[in-house]
Amino acid sequence: MKINTLIVDDEPLARDRVKRFLRDEHDIKIVGECGNGKEAVAAIREQRPDLVFLDIQMPEKNGFEVVKALDERHMPAVIFVTAYDQYALQAFDVHALDYLLKPFNRDRLHRAVSHARNQIETKRIGNLDERLSSLIKDLKSERKYLE
Repeated sequence: MKINTLIVDDEPLARDRVKRFLRDEHDIKIVGECGNGKEAVAAIREQRPDLVFLDIQMPEKNGFEVVKALDERHMPAVIFVTAYDQYALQAFDVHALDYLLKPFNRDRLHRAVSHARNQIETKRIGNLDERLSSLIKDLKSERKYLE
């Protein structure tokens, strides 16, 4: 299955760098790009990506405000991408999967994607288990016997 991915950064060159590095990842599908936090919230709610590369310092809303504006039930995996190391602890407080410090190299991005891939697969399996359990429960409760 493809990992639907959104890239959010106010710098076009930074978005291009992430896209270029992601070309080697066969299961990554880039579903969009955003240049500010407000666009990011709308795109995440509409497209429900599996993975978001999210800058921290942006116009409209910063990366942390974007995460806080989202519904926890549909929270994508988040990899923060920033030039500022002082936000690292705060990033993990909001359950970020990784923290890429600009300028990062291709290998570092690939390690972050590998980690995200594992988390997304685990989440997908968990969601499937929940749906199957719910289906079985519904089927059992609908049994009707002839009188």
